[in-house]
Amino acid sequence: MSWAALRWVLLMFLVAPGMEAPLVAHLNQPVKPIKTWVGNSSWYGPGFNGRKTANGERFDSEALTAAHPNLPFGSMVRVVNTRNGKFELVRINDRGSLSRRGAKLMYPYRVARKIGLIHSGVKPGPARTHGTTEKH
Repeated sequence: MSWAALRWVLLMFLVAPGMEAPLVAHLNQPVKPIKTWVGNSSWYGPGFNGRKTANGERFDSEALTAAHPNLPFGSMVRVVNTRNGKFELVRINDRGSLSRRGAKLMYPYRVARKIGLIHSGVKPGPARTHGTTEKH
């Protein structure tokens, strides 16, 4: 390695730690929802694994994704179990058959299991959109 290259490597290790990227998320700042609503939700499971979602991805019952009738693909939604306060953040990637017993949001089995909704069927409760509707 040449001396010039070595200087750049040393400079990166000396200067870079003191610099902060301009678009760093700060976890101590509260996230403000774009929209909040309360409605029925439901989960769908392994029987749908491998099927294409509305945005072309393959469904995975262990993924942190969800189906909503009109939120833009890539929107982030917080699904909250109002009985125990547990929640999970999911990304909209599907439209699904949401007319099922009035569900406004459907999410994979993993989400239902983690927040304690696997035995609830269609569950009334709040879901809050977070962040932007841009894909990351």
